[in-house]
Amino acid sequence: MRLILFGSPGVGKGTQAKIFSKNFNIPHISTGDILRKAVKDQTELGKKAGELMAQGELVPDYLMIALIKDVLTSDECKNGFILDGFPRTTIQAEALDQLFTQIGIDNTILINITAKENEIIKRLNNRRACKECGNIFNLQDIEGLKKCPACNAENSFYLRNDDKEEVIKNRLDIFNSTTKPVLGYYTAKGRVITVNGFDTIENVTKMIVESLKEKNLYH
Repeated sequence: MRLILFGSPGVGKGTQAKIFSKNFNIPHISTGDILRKAVKDQTELGKKAGELMAQGELVPDYLMIALIKDVLTSDECKNGFILDGFPRTTIQAEALDQLFTQIGIDNTILINITAKENEIIKRLNNRRACKECGNIFNLQDIEGLKKCPACNAENSFYLRNDDKEEVIKNRLDIFNSTTKPVLGYYTAKGRVITVNGFDTIENVTKMIVESLKEKNLYH
């Protein structure tokens, strides 16, 4: 099973990635995570990326593709993978397809998780993080609590900058202008499954599974 998770910030991509990774024993590949790991491990690619990031520059597409290739051709991905956070542009989608052809992958499916923007803003704005352990909670789950359920830190909940309404709206604008066209690229190739991300977590998982079964990709 080879999946690309797609959708705007706050639709639940990370949650579904964890579920499918656990259920199918395939790695959840977050491009942000592999980039940070490569920089930390000081690999050749990581050194190049680190130098660019230190100068405040974006990591170029060719370098991200090279990092992704290293992961996809490793033993951990031999039974499949869940790619999250890439591609973000149609140019990246084309480069990723070229990589798939190069390494013999031809059955990837893009899972498009959707939600209305006002629902996304409300969901993200209702999140709080623990400044000690970094875990994120919904306000309703920690209502009345003075200690973090994960690490017992007192009075540690705060609203992250990424979850402030004005920042969320800006992220959604960037997604709509830059990333959303990627959906059209994959739709034209007939490789898209679309599900409503504002159902329950269990129902979203169920809808994805049922759609994969219809395409004979659930195994």
